[in-house]
Amino acid sequence: MNEPVTLALTAGEPAGIGPELCLQLATEDRRAGLVVVASKPLLEARNQQLALGITLADWSPGNKALTEAGSLSVYHVDGLASTDAGKLDTANSAYVLDTLRVATQGCLDGLFDGMVTAPVHKGVINDAGIEFSGHTEFLQAMCGVERVVMMLATEELRVALVTTHLPLKDVSAAITPERLTQVTRILHKDLQQFFGIEQPRILVAGLNPHAGEGGHLGREELDVIEPTLERLRNEGMTLTGPLPADTLFTPHWLDNADAALAMYHDQGLPVLKFQGFGRAVNITLGLPIVRTSVDHGTALDLAGTGTADVGSLRQAVIEGERMAATRKKRVASE
Repeated sequence: MNEPVTLALTAGEPAGIGPELCLQLATEDRRAGLVVVASKPLLEARNQQLALGITLADWSPGNKALTEAGSLSVYHVDGLASTDAGKLDTANSAYVLDTLRVATQGCLDGLFDGMVTAPVHKGVINDAGIEFSGHTEFLQAMCGVERVVMMLATEELRVALVTTHLPLKDVSAAITPERLTQVTRILHKDLQQFFGIEQPRILVAGLNPHAGEGGHLGREELDVIEPTLERLRNEGMTLTGPLPADTLFTPHWLDNADAALAMYHDQGLPVLKFQGFGRAVNITLGLPIVRTSVDHGTALDLAGTGTADVGSLRQAVIEGERMAATRKKRVASE
């Protein structure tokens, strides 16, 4: 019998929809044990506000996480200043980062098999005087890795990015042989480690229209992308490209691929979000731990109304459980 998976779930921005999504998820039976890393009074307040009737049970290391509908294990974190839905408070910012530290360290220490994150509000954290550019960079620093890769996935499509949150004018200079090599190796390795794909088939987009049209529309494909892919093919990777991005995302190519690698954020993610927004999962590759997240933001206008859609968080938990179980099985077989 497979050993059950336990995931840490951070509730995100207290004023946003994260806390209530965690509670809404607890109205359903779950295969994975979930431990919400958050302020218990915050969850109690939102539980009462929405009349969900969830039983909140204190969790400590060594305890079994609850999986039954109507119950939720909570790893309490101190420091919350206010619990008001929809009202940002800079005094909550240090608490939000503490929840991330507790969950990440718990994964590194083996208390959890992975972590799932509800959305945070980067602006209010920075307004509090705390430099914070996002979950991904925070986890990268905590885990001490040189490079991480953002990948969004639905059940039908996986899209990873060579560059993420850069102005378009800076993208070309950022696509270096070193960066492309690192990202592709991480994508290849983690498709093996966390998804059980022994020989991943990866489609790689070009940067320019028509993948440069033989150099007439840009030389990045000829000078950087193709030579780098050829070196990686010599390492045994199955890489197709560089392909024009406007035809890469068609059944002709996708039906025979495990993932697509886009050169920049808005080259790959609009296609994925059109195909599966609300049920897509944000996955951080290159970490020594499993981390998944939702594909949406804090939605302050919906907080406290009970109308937020739990679909993306549900998929993030399902994907996190699948990835953690795949890695555990792989480790056990080695």
